[in-house]
Parts: sequence; C-alpha cells; structure tokens
Amino acid sequence: MSVDTDIVTEGITLTEVAANKVRSLLQTEEVDDLALRISVAPGGCSGLRYQLALDERKLDGDVVSDFYGVSVVTDRMSAPYLIGATIDFVDTIEQQGFTIDNPNATGSCACGDSFN
Repeated sequence: MSVDTDIVTEGITLTEVAANKVRSLLQTEEVDDLALRISVAPGGCSGLRYQLALDERKLDGDVVSDFYGVSVVTDRMSAPYLIGATIDFVDTIEQQGFTIDNPNATGSCACGDSFN
C-alpha cells in the first residue's frame, strides 16, 4: 500500500486495511463510542511495549485522530514515541495481527513485541 493512500494525522498512520479490521472488531462489541487506543508502556525485553485496545475512556491530553471512520486515541505520554509510526494489519500464513512500523524504535526484541 502506498503512503499517499493513507491518512497521516498527529504523526500516526493507520492504514485502510487496519481501519477495516478495527471496524469489524467494533461491530462485535456492544458498547458505543469505542476507539482504538494505542499506547506505549514499560515492559518487554527491549524496554517498551505497544498496547492496542478498544477503549471508551476519554483521558486529559488524549490525541484523537480519525482514519477511514475509525477513531484512534493516543495518550499524551505515548504520543512522542509514536510520531511517524504506521499501524497496519497483516493476514498471511506466517503472521496475522496488527503490526507497528515505528521509525523511533532503535531496536526491538526477537519476537517483535517490544522496542527501545
């Protein structure tokens, strides 16, 4: 997918494929006003770990962006770590799930679950 077909807002890119997957997950929930919350927390073998969750909370300082009709929320502490990051969804024989390509990560663990 080329970059110009994606919407870039507040430094994060959510691809159309990922937005479609989030929309399908939202349809299975019985709660209105859910958003995809992306955050960074201490943990993992490389120091920091990504967290993605469907969330209805609104926190002070949240950065909220809309991608293809999907609300993406990042807390103010995580936002600097995610500037320029691209969130995609892959579904292949080798891998299925959301992926994050983050130019701010200087290294990652072998499993790809955490970064520094």
